[in-house]
Amino acid sequence: MSKKVKGVIARFSRERSNLIPILQKVQAVAGYLSPEAITEISRFLDITENDIYSVASFYAQFRFTRPGEHSVKVCLGTACHVRGGELILDSLERELNIKTGQVTGDYKFGLERVACVGCCALAPVVVIDQQDVFGKMTQTRVKEMLAQYKKGRGRKAK
Repeated sequence: MSKKVKGVIARFSRERSNLIPILQKVQAVAGYLSPEAITEISRFLDITENDIYSVASFYAQFRFTRPGEHSVKVCLGTACHVRGGELILDSLERELNIKTGQVTGDYKFGLERVACVGCCALAPVVVIDQQDVFGKMTQTRVKEMLAQYKKGRGRKAK
């Protein structure tokens, strides 16, 4: 486990009531809750790993798999769905060679579907890294959009 994560844990007292704040801080530093982090937290708080997984899995905010460097979210709200959101998602799955909820083998991209991003006038919408909004997305633009991130350039929201 990284020194950063150990440093985060060490800032807390060993009270069980610190479990959720510790999980939140560890995830903020590491991006997810690794098995090694869970083991270290278990030792630190003197509670079982099963108890930690039980608590953490109850909350949607915690993730147990390493996220991709770039988070790609496809809106499938009503407007996006009607305007081809599923086709955009299919194109992204093919282009990235992963399914929704997975991360590419090089951990460059993670793909998710979301219920609504609140940009209905721009439907269908893809959001990358919670800041770059790609509206009126088409299947042919998917490859072009991803190329910006594969090259490490990204873009600002439009």
